[in-house]
Amino acid sequence: MGSRLIRRCRNTLVVAVVAVVTAAAPGLPSPPGTASAAAPAFDPGPARAALERLLPSRSGQFALIPVAEPDTGDYFSVSGGAGAIQVRGTSPATLLTGVGWYLERVAGVDIGWPGDSVGRLPARLPAVSGTITRSAAVPHRYALNDTDEGYSGAYRDFSSYQRDVDLMALHGVNEVFVPTGAEYSYYRALQGFGYDAAELRAWIPGPAHQAWWLLQNMSGFGGPVSEGLIEARAALGSRIAGHLRALGMTPVLPGFFGTVPPDFAARNPGAVTVPQGRWVGFARPDWLDPTGPVFAELAAAYYRVQRHRFGDSDMFKMDLLHEGGTPGTVDVTRAAEAVQRALDTARPGATWVMLGWQKNPSATLLNGVDRRRVLIVDGLSDRYEGLDRETQWGGAPYAFGSIANFGGHTSLGANTGVWPDRFHAWLTRSDSALRGIAYLPEGTGGNPAAFDLFTELAWEPGPVDQRAWFTAYAARRYGGADPHAAAAWEQLRLGPYSGASGTWSEPQDSLFTARPSLTAARAARWSPTAMRYDSGTVERALAELLRVAPELRSSDAYRFDVVDVARQALTNRGRLLLPRIKAAYDAEDLDGFRELVREWNADEELLGRLVASDRRFLLGPWLADARSWGSDAGERDRLEYDARSILTTWADRGPSDSGGLHDYANREWAGLVQDVYAPRWAAYFESLDTALVRGTAPVAIDWFAGDDAWAHEQKAYPTAPAGDPVALAGEVGASLALVSTAARR
Repeated sequence: MGSRLIRRCRNTLVVAVVAVVTAAAPGLPSPPGTASAAAPAFDPGPARAALERLLPSRSGQFALIPVAEPDTGDYFSVSGGAGAIQVRGTSPATLLTGVGWYLERVAGVDIGWPGDSVGRLPARLPAVSGTITRSAAVPHRYALNDTDEGYSGAYRDFSSYQRDVDLMALHGVNEVFVPTGAEYSYYRALQGFGYDAAELRAWIPGPAHQAWWLLQNMSGFGGPVSEGLIEARAALGSRIAGHLRALGMTPVLPGFFGTVPPDFAARNPGAVTVPQGRWVGFARPDWLDPTGPVFAELAAAYYRVQRHRFGDSDMFKMDLLHEGGTPGTVDVTRAAEAVQRALDTARPGATWVMLGWQKNPSATLLNGVDRRRVLIVDGLSDRYEGLDRETQWGGAPYAFGSIANFGGHTSLGANTGVWPDRFHAWLTRSDSALRGIAYLPEGTGGNPAAFDLFTELAWEPGPVDQRAWFTAYAARRYGGADPHAAAAWEQLRLGPYSGASGTWSEPQDSLFTARPSLTAARAARWSPTAMRYDSGTVERALAELLRVAPELRSSDAYRFDVVDVARQALTNRGRLLLPRIKAAYDAEDLDGFRELVREWNADEELLGRLVASDRRFLLGPWLADARSWGSDAGERDRLEYDARSILTTWADRGPSDSGGLHDYANREWAGLVQDVYAPRWAAYFESLDTALVRGTAPVAIDWFAGDDAWAHEQKAYPTAPAGDPVALAGEVGASLALVSTAARR
């Protein structure tokens, strides 16, 4: 199933050998007894190329040795003397996983997502003591949420996606969702079913919002899209899928389950469509009844176009009736059977990937499919207690998943306290249908410790000792053991990374990013309303990070982490400060109110300078990337609005205000802090100040109008960081220490 199938189809030279040497770096010896070995199990060239991108100055010290995959599944082994490291693996990606394991466990450095410490590597790589071997505990190591492109950046270039794929391979992932360019298949196929190009370009949303169109939640917003944009995104998606295949990984492509434009039934005799109502204020696209005669024709056209443009896959992602869709009079069991039949006709033996979310997939739906060719990527494995997926899903294969981030929030933390024990308990139960892991944050590129620990679950033979794991992580993260780094990460383990299941799978978001209110408890409507851990843990972690040995502070990983932890410490203080501001206002204490507001404003000003010091926290690249895809001024402005709106209003007034989508993708980025969040709070506090002075009610403020005006601007923001991140983090630490001292008095 999955990546194993696609690998065997492509590599026609697979033979029954245990190990064969190819592509050894120049000057490295070949293992004994291989001179007359059979043909290689696969071409390790793509792994070699990825290694040269990730580790250009040391890649020549690795020999990458392909081995055939046994019935037990993927594995890698690492051995060799100083400067001559031999990595054996069952695919190009698994070879990279072995390299990653060596870098972390032997060389003591980290290449994280984001941040690395490879600058600490010695000129000659250290020898391996004996042989390290790891086998995958599960065949499916899946990554990326349906929403990842929208919240991680819909306008990135190939080099950005390529690095993400290389990093995922380095951490053992073998299946990756690829929605980029998915609109192309709809656009081409539907022109044969009564629609002209202009109609379809108006129906397709802007790239930042397309994830929810593919989920059948909405259409049109942020468009119309141009023919050139559709073609360019299809070309990019094809390159991403090709890169995954070259590494022996599976590109998981969007399947067709019936989303159609308005008036489809009127234009196609015999077709039956079901109105899907509304999704948080958006009119949902209609659903073409899969049991009717036209569905099979349109599905065949869709898959034919998709295969021609994006190539082969044997895994396809589809979610029927996502977040409130209605079946109408359609028999859901028969509909699911028809959807799978259409997929199987186009791609015999393919796996249907579904998201385990809310009540989906239902037993009614699963009763219509061949469960052997289904993989449910569970988005709730670590969120609730008492889950029994074997019973609920009738033995359908599933992957243990986590959505540790919603909307791309910059919040630090995850439910890591749940992962190791629960994963292994579910894997080892007598009737277990657990067949994988699924890394599913809505936005990637943050929380590198969570990514590292979660992906490691698939390669450890038993539960991980988390205290020991975080201690080891602290050492490799900065390229050397340091007592203060270890102490910092122990505090983070006890705080943001102590999350337990029950209600939430993500940490609380920032009140600095919330629409102003004295009773604000969250910025995004569906985020936690209170701290999920002791805020003191983050302050103590920052204090320890600032004492890390100077020689370890130059790494990219350290400089990212010190900004991230300082940002979180400052953010958490906002939750302590706002109730004090409310108390002063309620008591009509004008002087006390003004003093506390000055503290709030000073903290937000410091936050803006802090995040401006690291490129991962800049708004500028996000907007510049969007504009780079436009072919003329009008298109550049439309695409910039698409990119700006998803971070702020998300949509028009109805979905934004009544639907609650505003600030769903809030994040503490330089540019947003200074020009969106801080001005909102300044205007609000000014209205409260005036109310106290005059003894009147505060003037109501139209927050949507202000945010929408900003979303339609074209102001350019810096694309390079400014300021010393360590010094600015130290300024945060000093500020927090001063506040703590004053509080004790």
